[in-house]
Amino acid sequence: MRRPDPFLMSLIAAVLLASFLPCPPTWQPWLSRLTSLLVILMFFFQGAKLQRSALVESIRNWRLQGSTLLVSFALFPLLGVGLYALCHLLSPTGFLGPDLWIGVLFLCCLPSTVQSSIALTSIARGNVPAAICAATVSNILGILFTPLLTSLLLHRSHGGSGVQTVLNVAQELLLPFIAGQILQPWVGPIVRRHKILLSFSDRGSIIVMVYAAFSVAVLQGLWHRVPLLTLLGVGLVDTLLLALTLTLTFLLGHGMKQSIEDNIALQFCGSKKSLASGVPMANVIFPSGAGIVVLPLMIFHQIQLFICTVLARHYANRPQ
Repeated sequence: MRRPDPFLMSLIAAVLLASFLPCPPTWQPWLSRLTSLLVILMFFFQGAKLQRSALVESIRNWRLQGSTLLVSFALFPLLGVGLYALCHLLSPTGFLGPDLWIGVLFLCCLPSTVQSSIALTSIARGNVPAAICAATVSNILGILFTPLLTSLLLHRSHGGSGVQTVLNVAQELLLPFIAGQILQPWVGPIVRRHKILLSFSDRGSIIVMVYAAFSVAVLQGLWHRVPLLTLLGVGLVDTLLLALTLTLTFLLGHGMKQSIEDNIALQFCGSKKSLASGVPMANVIFPSGAGIVVLPLMIFHQIQLFICTVLARHYANRPQ
């Protein structure tokens, strides 16, 4: 029997802790400073780990890289808007309510994951180097594209304008990444040798941010506003989004007459959404309502891992 994912268990524990013991308002400024520090460390270590040769290599397979970006930042938002319009056509409340729909549309604007996209491509015997490049470029460009797309889809901005939102995100995420890249020749070997640094800054920061975001949301009455039936509705919308994206990336790869290995990389990189990037971005873009906004993303994260693991094992069983 497969053991539960420790990271998933930690996220559930953070949500439960925030539900029963939310951070008191007097401590929240200190918790906010801690989460900002952890985010800076996370993106600094990511920049220090990434070798510049990987960025150069990503430009070469332009069809696969371009297709992945097109799916992540164009097809996904269009599907989200289409589902939003369809649900509101069938029901005046849209099944989920405005706050959760903001979370769904924000989810559609996020970049691809890195770790799980690469791992699943490897399990499926796909083009792993291409997956590394596609996921990496998606995350870097997501720092710019996600806040702009979010402002465009939601017709709102936090901090004055969509450009200001990009600047806010860049200040907290892109500058530490660039600093890590500058210091990569010296810090990179240490980070790659001591992977606990990445594990602590990556997963640890997400757990703390989830606790902080849900603490605020619980104090604002989150669980009174989101009944169980609504959570099931979020899961249904997330599953439909993932199924549509997996199907369309499959058809797109075959239409371009790519190899099966490239098709696998496109499917797994194009259909994923990054929890690691989404939580810190939500804290910047939605400073007062990140808890309910990241709820669809957290549910989507678990659904994508389960369904794509089954799909990866199916691909792995194909003849050599």
